[in-house]
Amino acid sequence: MSGEYRAIDYYKGIMKGNCRKELVDKINRLKKEKNAVILAHNYQLPEVQDIADYVGDSLGLSIQASKTNADIIVFCGVYFMAETAKILSPEKMVLIPDRKAGCPMADMITADELRELKVQHPKAKVLCYVNTTAEVKAECDVCCTSGNAERIVQEAFRTDDEIIFVPDQYLAHYISTRAGRDFILWKGYCPTHVKMLPEDIALQRTLHKDAEVIVHPECPAGITSIADKVLSTEGMCNYIKASEAREFIIGTEIGIIHRLQKENPGKLFYPLSERATCPNMKRTTLEKILWSLEELGFEVTVPPDIMNKARTCLQRMIDYKA
Repeated sequence: MSGEYRAIDYYKGIMKGNCRKELVDKINRLKKEKNAVILAHNYQLPEVQDIADYVGDSLGLSIQASKTNADIIVFCGVYFMAETAKILSPEKMVLIPDRKAGCPMADMITADELRELKVQHPKAKVLCYVNTTAEVKAECDVCCTSGNAERIVQEAFRTDDEIIFVPDQYLAHYISTRAGRDFILWKGYCPTHVKMLPEDIALQRTLHKDAEVIVHPECPAGITSIADKVLSTEGMCNYIKASEAREFIIGTEIGIIHRLQKENPGKLFYPLSERATCPNMKRTTLEKILWSLEELGFEVTVPPDIMNKARTCLQRMIDYKA
């Protein structure tokens, strides 16, 4: 058994011994000693969100971390997110507590496959969802998030531009209907969001008649077309905070409900489907965060040439966002 897993088993023993406070205290002490910042994506386990300095979406977290004076970023999310943090903060050490925490959607397209697609459409410009690897971003013209994709399409491209949109076919379809543009698609998707079905909405509306249905644009068209609102994770948080409604059916990975409940204690939240759980997002634990801080593992690196090209792709989006 490798050293890191022996250490993680030890910390699990601490948890079983009802010494969770000791574990949390150790993480906070090491974070200060090593001048680290802990980032947690909205889909992380509740205890991981609670220990984090910042909770949010992948790009927002990376931008936030780049503005801090931290020497170390501990990214509690999936691998492409930690890569993005490294691209935007090349001078900082970026750690991911579980190196097996990957994103199936991001892995559905490789740089080689994208290059082949570009050869087939030599006049097309390439728009990539932030949920892509650094190598894929390096092959793209501009990046987008689920929250700003419609505006990026409208502002970053001419009306006569051919646009390759990778990798999420469902986000691309939704933006196509909103922006009135046709895209050259890649058949990628999020395995978690496709678990939700139209009949889930019908059932939840029967159970919670006064609740608004809010879903993520990574959901298939059968879901987005019948929801009350289609919003990114940060869009959901902002909308719900400002809304006078009290009940919401949430159509995205269920981890976000912890944050929504913390920020809106007087409101009620129901998952659209309990099946909407991402196993990779749940790989990160307090034990692994502590090990990561103690041993400085696992460090995320990006080759300089890929980093520079991917940063250009990301920076173009950030500039439009401004």
